[in-house]
Amino acid sequence: MDNKSNQAVGDDSNGLETLEENPTQVENAANSSAAPAPASEPTVHAAPGTTPPQPPRLPFKEKWRRFAERFNLYLIIFIFVIVLAAGIAVVAYLNSNKSPTTNVSTQTLDQKALEQLANTDTNVGSSSQVLKVQSNAIFAGKVLVRDTLEVAGGLQIGGNLSLAGVTVSGSSSFGQVQVTKNLAVLGDSALQGQLTVQKGLSVNGNGVINGSLSAAQITTSALQLNGDLTLTHHISAGGPNPSRTNGSALGSGGTSTVNGSDTSGSISINTGNGPGAGCFITVNFANKFNATPHVLITPVGSAAATVEYYVNRSTSNFSVCTANAPAANSSFGYDYFILD
Repeated sequence: MDNKSNQAVGDDSNGLETLEENPTQVENAANSSAAPAPASEPTVHAAPGTTPPQPPRLPFKEKWRRFAERFNLYLIIFIFVIVLAAGIAVVAYLNSNKSPTTNVSTQTLDQKALEQLANTDTNVGSSSQVLKVQSNAIFAGKVLVRDTLEVAGGLQIGGNLSLAGVTVSGSSSFGQVQVTKNLAVLGDSALQGQLTVQKGLSVNGNGVINGSLSAAQITTSALQLNGDLTLTHHISAGGPNPSRTNGSALGSGGTSTVNGSDTSGSISINTGNGPGAGCFITVNFANKFNATPHVLITPVGSAAATVEYYVNRSTSNFSVCTANAPAANSSFGYDYFILD
């Protein structure tokens, strides 16, 4: 048995010597064009009870060449690029749909912290934090809000409110509003209570008053009444005093005067020597009428009653005349009232 073992070992050693003497045998077999696949290492059968010999290690280039023959390198690179691009697209889509969340931290202020805020100028937190005051707060000084002020509940102001501009989109109720400058209302306005205007009131359009109108003085360029006119006091006709021109019926040395306006007034006549028939005076209106007005003449005194007087009128003047010769060196007068 020992001889057989030694013989097997000798045979094995001869095989190993053969592999060592021909190290390129395996490589030549792999590169041979006759073999379709790389040659495999020779199989060495170890004798029973002995350690089988290890095959020789192939060089790195040979290993890489065999790996490249089994797989297409460009195909692997293409698949890797596709997978990488798909992963980047998925990550970008998830990040775009993710809504940013802000974690707002809260902090409770004790009595000591509140006293510190009252006595010092301290910045509390940052713009991303929220300060909640559960109890009532009283600010002895001014409060400055640099951004928008939002009030969820009612707003009560005990003192005056000064605003650069007010925009009210809904309905509002004001107990008393004082406007020191101009008030412009673009839409319709309804006043349920009494309207008091301390200074002038200017209305460019039409004004409709369903109730009574009470005014200490009304100045208007034109007044149209569709109903009756009721006057409970005197009528004073104002305006500039008209001019006058003496007529030939005054005689030598006679004079005349007029005192009043274009609406009403008085005429005084003083005849001289040798008065005759004709006109005593011509009154020229300060403002012409649009049409020939109605002139009403009333004699003043008994001397005027004996004169057979008449009136000539036009849009610019009227004249008081007589059909007979009046008494010489006499004085009398007439009142006039004119309507358009």
